[in-house]
Amino acid sequence: MDEPGSIWADLLPELGTAGFDTWEFRYPNDQGIDRSADLLASHWPDLPADLPVIMLGHSMGGLVIRDFVSRWRHPVAAPAGVGGASVQGIILAGTPNRGSEWARLRVWLELRDQWAAGQEFGFSLLSGTLDGTGAAKIDLQPGSSFLGALSARPWPEAVQVRIIGGILLQSIPALGDGVVAIDSLDVSGGPPPILVAASHRGMLTRMMYADAEPPAIPLILSLLDAFDGNG
Repeated sequence: MDEPGSIWADLLPELGTAGFDTWEFRYPNDQGIDRSADLLASHWPDLPADLPVIMLGHSMGGLVIRDFVSRWRHPVAAPAGVGGASVQGIILAGTPNRGSEWARLRVWLELRDQWAAGQEFGFSLLSGTLDGTGAAKIDLQPGSSFLGALSARPWPEAVQVRIIGGILLQSIPALGDGVVAIDSLDVSGGPPPILVAASHRGMLTRMMYADAEPPAIPLILSLLDAFDGNG
């Protein structure tokens, strides 16, 4: 939610160096999560159908992935709503599977998003509405109807799940990455999260150019190798 897109700047070159073909999906990041999954479904046939896909989502992006896989591409006991490439596995990084109280503070996240967008594309009085009307903040709140429906939907056994979470303060590990609490990372029936010492964004992107490599990047690369080897 309200992510300007720079979250992937450090990871994408590493994926290319490792030999992976990558696609980045951008969407109006304030709209309802189900609408973002629908938009993804409309573009899914654009991908090569003969290559299995591993999907990686950060934060709310992981919920878009879960909704797309379980409702569109690989619904259990129902025909697929869209054809094309199959999903081999998913990686959820800092995803609030049980919601986040930070969603209630959306106005501050929106300011960050629009400031970053203004740096790249120029300021517009309408920019705050072009990325959605704010429905995502309702979906992301703990106990929302969206999260309830998503959690109740069965997950396809053939699609492997891996979960990465951050710990911002070792003295208060339950706080998680500062945005997503540790207990919010859990997915019913899914594996325990792999935890790294990092903030919500810091797990994937450098705050300063001279910073060390974000700790989730080598972990993601190793998980991708394991998927590739069916491990």
